[in-house]
Amino acid sequence: MDFHLHGGSPSSSSSSSSHHRHANNNSASNGHSSDPMHSWWESISKARSRIHLLSSLLPSSAAVDEDSLSSLADTDRPARSLLLSSVAYSSLSAALAAPSSGSADDPLCHWLYDTYLSSDPDLRLVVLSYLPLIASVYLHRIHHPASDAPVSLSGFEAVLLALYTSETKARNGKAVTVSIPDLSQPSLYHAPRNPKSSSPNSKPSRSLIGVLSPPLEPQMAVKSTKRACIVGVSLDCYYKQISQMPSWSKLDFCKFAAVWAGGDCLCTSDFDRTPENFAEKNEGRWNENGFGDDIRIEADDSDNVAEKVKNLAIENGDSTEMGGEELRIPLPWELLQPVLRILGHCLLGPLIVDEVKEAASVAVRRLYARASHDLAPQAILATRSLIQLDKGAREAAKAAAAAAANGSGSNVNTPSKAKKPEIHLVSK
Repeated sequence: MDFHLHGGSPSSSSSSSSHHRHANNNSASNGHSSDPMHSWWESISKARSRIHLLSSLLPSSAAVDEDSLSSLADTDRPARSLLLSSVAYSSLSAALAAPSSGSADDPLCHWLYDTYLSSDPDLRLVVLSYLPLIASVYLHRIHHPASDAPVSLSGFEAVLLALYTSETKARNGKAVTVSIPDLSQPSLYHAPRNPKSSSPNSKPSRSLIGVLSPPLEPQMAVKSTKRACIVGVSLDCYYKQISQMPSWSKLDFCKFAAVWAGGDCLCTSDFDRTPENFAEKNEGRWNENGFGDDIRIEADDSDNVAEKVKNLAIENGDSTEMGGEELRIPLPWELLQPVLRILGHCLLGPLIVDEVKEAASVAVRRLYARASHDLAPQAILATRSLIQLDKGAREAAKAAAAAAANGSGSNVNTPSKAKKPEIHLVSK
């Protein structure tokens, strides 16, 4: 950090002249940065050095060896090659998920922190691609610490704080807002031609600006009261660049979101039951009061229901157990909101692979079940909307596939234009 002393010392004129000379030298040296070729080569060199350093930090038991990482460094765009390498992603993910990871002296956390602070946008994307895993491991260890001596998570917190600080500077103390249509008007697009003149007795107009995220405050450490906000803002940084994230990173996030919500329960299939199927199954079995006269629960059915209730295991707000280990985490709105944005892209975004869509569908349904049990109105409304949009998109795709299988893809009931009669010119 540079410190500048201000005062009226006798040597102020000489220091001023030397300052101008240094400024001229700096401007001359900065001429190289304006050269596109020099900037390109500097970016390539920085990315190669980061990749070589990563290869030396990965444990010898990792699935990738130094030769494969060196081959990534030798490409024309090494940072982009590292981002799109599934082998490098799996190797670094295995190292980050190790029991001893995330401490203050973890070299991989130092590598992620320094890499994100670099000016190369592709290198920053590499760090963002590992954010789902970092957030998952960090939140799991915070809310479900090991019974033995807990491991320090300062390394993970430093990476999350770097993301949070960059987003705080980008927002510049402003809130993230969205315009809300005035529902008092007869139409969303209606605007009165002659607005009413304001009178002393008239009520003030309602604000039509909704706040998605309040202004961010700088944070020097991850406090327990600010943890959900810091992780949520970091996920917002991931969402802003989600179109450039590889599919395996999105798939990991969808799986982690399903784990955060808790185990599967009967509520996840609420939207998969159609009224037609329900009516056909129970036709003639209901009386005028809505109860069945001849409904009998067989022994096998009762055992099945009892087993499902046992598997549900949600009583008095207890956590659902998956594999004998409680994996649910608290999901306040400031953390759940960016999670739902990312899942919405994985469900409805363009060029999303089917595996990611299926994982996002499972995660949204589990989050809906979690919100239903927690009685969270905002979460219920948001997850229901995503499920309905997912169902509509699937039905439209199924209808399009059926139409394409039946013929040319056009509707047979659609009238076609009459062809103009052909006119032949005959020479005499």
